[in-house]
Amino acid sequence: MAAIVDLAGKRGLVVGIANAHSIAAGCGAAFRDAGAELAVTYLNDKAEPFVRPVAEALGATLTVPCDVRIPGQLEQVFEAIGREWGRLDFLLHSIAFAPREDLHTSVVNCSAEGFALAMDVSCHSFIRMARLAAPLMTDGGCLLTVSFYGADRVVENYNLMGPVKAALEASVRYIAADLAERHIRAHAISTGPVKTRAASGIGRFDELLDEVRKRTPAGRLVSIEEIGRVAAFLVSDAAAPLSGSVVYADNGFHTVA
Repeated sequence: MAAIVDLAGKRGLVVGIANAHSIAAGCGAAFRDAGAELAVTYLNDKAEPFVRPVAEALGATLTVPCDVRIPGQLEQVFEAIGREWGRLDFLLHSIAFAPREDLHTSVVNCSAEGFALAMDVSCHSFIRMARLAAPLMTDGGCLLTVSFYGADRVVENYNLMGPVKAALEASVRYIAADLAERHIRAHAISTGPVKTRAASGIGRFDELLDEVRKRTPAGRLVSIEEIGRVAAFLVSDAAAPLSGSVVYADNGFHTVA
């Protein structure tokens, strides 16, 4: 019997690996294990030494810089994919950013500039990726992004990232509708909290981990490997009927009042 999750012959872009402990790294490993060929991005020269060993372990065909704040750099990523592969089957968007001073204050006190930057990097960049990926997805495809329960409910110290992630999840639904005729699907994976470099910027994050672990029915946190297997299923042909969903990978934490 053929494997349910079979990505052999598929090519995917992974954006958001900071190091081997990133959610994007766990997803990349699952994509590779299912047979996909990958392209990987790194933020800048400072990040490259941490990302390149992960990319090499994933057997990435392309490893290129991508800072969505630099004009033209995201476009260059997709131009490179077009030259090297001529097509794209799926992508994972796993990037988020907010200025520390805006993230560490209440929503009502965050600056307009900080909110706009957080929205641009964490949300609008996914819309931009969808627009650039669509012409390369000639046989259809799947667009994934990463969200968090703070989009649905108030999470202490998550602050302005809550509204930003809520906008990201809404964007997923509209992108899925916009691209449905081209057989391109879109999903957000709402993960439980994971101790990553990005999450370290959230105030009192270790306390959040302890609280979620205590309240989760399974009594344990989700791992990047588990999240990766969900991502691999969603980009596979087995998930073809699914689109526009927020898929929870949090061991059931979102079900607890």
